[in-house]
Amino acid sequence: MNATVESGSALLQDVLPRSFYDRDPRRVSRDILGKILVRREARQLLAARIVEVEAYLGRDDPAAHSAFGRTPRNSVLFGPPGHVYVYFIYGNHYCLNISCLPDGVPGGILIRALEPLQGIEAMAQARGVSINNRKNLRLLTSGPGRLAQAFGITRLRDNDKDLTNKRSGLYVAEDNFRPGRILVTPRIGIRKAADRPLRYIIAHNPYVSGPKAINTR
Repeated sequence: MNATVESGSALLQDVLPRSFYDRDPRRVSRDILGKILVRREARQLLAARIVEVEAYLGRDDPAAHSAFGRTPRNSVLFGPPGHVYVYFIYGNHYCLNISCLPDGVPGGILIRALEPLQGIEAMAQARGVSINNRKNLRLLTSGPGRLAQAFGITRLRDNDKDLTNKRSGLYVAEDNFRPGRILVTPRIGIRKAADRPLRYIIAHNPYVSGPKAINTR
């Protein structure tokens, strides 16, 4: 792994502000790479670096959940930026998304992969995975369903949480890490608008999910 996080470090207090998410999802996607997703509950702390995301552009994006208007299910995407949107897929996986753009304008990003940094044993237990080698470590958070399970993310527990408020127990923090190179590919795992280059990854990071073939942008 590239780095470790100490539970008492200042970075865990340095929560990304709402203004960070109040922008085009494509810009948020680039800039959130390398930031740290944190789950803090009682004495347990989970932390992992964001290494892969996808942008979804609202009404102009056929693959976005908000493409056909506001519903009770997708209302978070139409609300204030920086809130958690969780949906259930394939009957067994939750996916973690973050709302972007001003209140009332739909848009968001999907977190697709993380590099685990702290609380690894707890993540492994949640995933039911042995972590006796690096290959198994990759299985903890490589992919949206895996990372949601590792972090205990569910719709009931987390939907509409405010990521800009540390007291929510789930937030994104800054530690001044900067990716050496960001690569862009078409989104994966979808059928509509699948050719759009809206998947952003940290180059050469072993925790990135899915196909590794990429185009630079």
